[in-house]
Amino acid sequence: MKKNQNIPYQLIAYAGLGFLLFLALGILKPFTIVKAGERGVVMRFGKVQDTILDEGLHPIIPVVNSVKTLSVRVQKNDIAAEASSKDLQDIKTEVALNWHIDPDRVNTIFQRIGDEEQIIFRIITPAVSEIVKAATAQKNAEEIITKRKEIKQQIDEELKERLSDYGILVDDVSLVNVSFSAEFARAIEAKQIAEQQAKQADFEALKAEKTAQAEINRAKGQAEAQRLQKLTLTPALLQKEAINKWDGRFPMVMGGDGALPFINIDPQKINQ
Repeated sequence: MKKNQNIPYQLIAYAGLGFLLFLALGILKPFTIVKAGERGVVMRFGKVQDTILDEGLHPIIPVVNSVKTLSVRVQKNDIAAEASSKDLQDIKTEVALNWHIDPDRVNTIFQRIGDEEQIIFRIITPAVSEIVKAATAQKNAEEIITKRKEIKQQIDEELKERLSDYGILVDDVSLVNVSFSAEFARAIEAKQIAEQQAKQADFEALKAEKTAQAEINRAKGQAEAQRLQKLTLTPALLQKEAINKWDGRFPMVMGGDGALPFINIDPQKINQ
């Protein structure tokens, strides 16, 4: 009977031990989970280890080891940079940068720089600002407008080279917005208007010149046609044309007996 009475106490004891074990697991955390798109940096008593944890569940030694996860997905940051052109015009540029951490160098990146926030603040932003300033300083303001693709390519190449030394890989660079001072913008607009007006004036002048030349050619053509016509109008041809157009009736003249037909007879032919 006493044996049966001890069973509930044993169950309570087992439940208590299970709870303590569960609590210990929750506090000590003998495992870690690395999410998709991340890598885990393993530290032993705070010292970064060579091991990099891939996605999934990984056992660790509680207290001794800890894990810091970093995203290796492509990230996008918009970075504003102020610079000056070769002709000393103030330029504001907004650069959209797509980048990601090299998955194979996560541990050294975290050891040298820190997490994603430190990477942006300490490495990416200063690099973008410096490279944009160097690229725009080589060209005047108008070249920056007309050669935007060339400047974008230069910034892209230099950023890739600069950031790769830190284990940061550049996927793409875009110049989202390039703006100048209000005074320079108005000057550019006025110049464009003047150029359009000059082109329109040139067009009108060319049109007038072609119209005048067409009139000259038309007049020359008419004069030449009249000259050729005079050369071909012989008396015989004129008489033939008159006969072709004759309707069979003689012209009438008034005589003493009234209207008489008028016949044009060559006197020389009568004498013959």
